[in-house]
Amino acid sequence: MKLKTILFLAFLLVLAQVQAQQLAKPDTLKTNGGPLVIQPITHGTLALTYKAKTIYVDPYGGAELFKGLPKPDLILITDIHPDHLDTTTLAALNTEKVRMVVPRAVAEQMPEKYKKQLVVLDNGGQSTQQGIGILAMPMYNLPDTADARHPKGRGNGYVLQVGDKRVYISGDTEGIPEMRRLQNIDVAFVCMNLPYTMDVDQAADAVLEFKPKMVYPYHFRGENGFSDVEKFKQLVNAKDKNIEVRLKEWYPKK
Repeated sequence: MKLKTILFLAFLLVLAQVQAQQLAKPDTLKTNGGPLVIQPITHGTLALTYKAKTIYVDPYGGAELFKGLPKPDLILITDIHPDHLDTTTLAALNTEKVRMVVPRAVAEQMPEKYKKQLVVLDNGGQSTQQGIGILAMPMYNLPDTADARHPKGRGNGYVLQVGDKRVYISGDTEGIPEMRRLQNIDVAFVCMNLPYTMDVDQAADAVLEFKPKMVYPYHFRGENGFSDVEKFKQLVNAKDKNIEVRLKEWYPKK
């Protein structure tokens, strides 16, 4: 009996460890071209699958996090910081012949082997890849100074046209005028972590101005732990109940 109990407890421990490593449950959004599957992965990293094509955004955190996911057909990178440009994770993934849309500063730091795969976009630049329209958006700190962690023009946020849906990925930014002027955004991924980007109050204020139909707080681990995303949800919905705030587990335990 003791041996059976020990084996059973060992099984439960292994099962708990496996479950702890599981990613957040994906969401599915209907578009006029078919379903868009949204898979949170970690921090500022996510995967989007549409028409059997998969986009990785800022692949980071090790290849283990991507096990069981389709291999990428397209990769978007927002900035040069290692939680966005993670060359170790890139090297461990199957990225052969995969187009990578990147800002110029990222292109300059990419290993030589990827150079022919790059599509370089400056802020305001546009491209269509795998049937997805891509607009490079500014992302920067306020005030906009040369010594800011994220100076204007270095990194890209992105607006994606996926069927009839517009998806905004903020990258590392504060509640900049370009974000606040966005229109007709169906899904937004908005960062909120001090001292690198903005706090939940600023993020909520910006979201209430551009009014996406749905918003995911993401990239919310900061210098002093996690931002209060529940407070963000309360701030948004206290003034606009029509904005759906989706809270997901962006930090799977390893």
